[in-house]
Amino acid sequence: MTSVPEGGTARLDAEQLNALFGPLIRDTLVERCGMELVSLDADGGVMTMPVKGNTQPAGLLHGGATIALAESVASFAAILRARDVHGEGAQAVGTSVSALHHRSARSGLVTATCTARHSGRQVASYLVDVHDEAGTLLSTVTVQTMLLPPR
Repeated sequence: MTSVPEGGTARLDAEQLNALFGPLIRDTLVERCGMELVSLDADGGVMTMPVKGNTQPAGLLHGGATIALAESVASFAAILRARDVHGEGAQAVGTSVSALHHRSARSGLVTATCTARHSGRQVASYLVDVHDEAGTLLSTVTVQTMLLPPR
């Protein structure tokens, strides 16, 4: 697995993200939902997900899938934060998620844009906005994570 750059995390591109997180997402919800990391650093990132395959019976994007997308991008950013603070092998887990759904989508890709709101040594909190391809705000999600030192 690729290590985090010395002296903190720079924004990682798609190739670096695949090398760092590819092995971690195999056979997970991230893979099953078709989520893809676009860019990432400890202060946030961008992740996409197709609406197709992630809908509820009415044909709309499932709110739970939207929340999973938001928690995933925040958790990946938190892993980088944890490694900045605690070193290689540190991890992060989501501890609280709160979502407000404004609208839904029926097709295309949705994009989650994550921004750090608090970056501590034990806890990191993120705000995630999820938009459709037209740029319409679909959901606003807050995610709190716990930063775990290596075991």
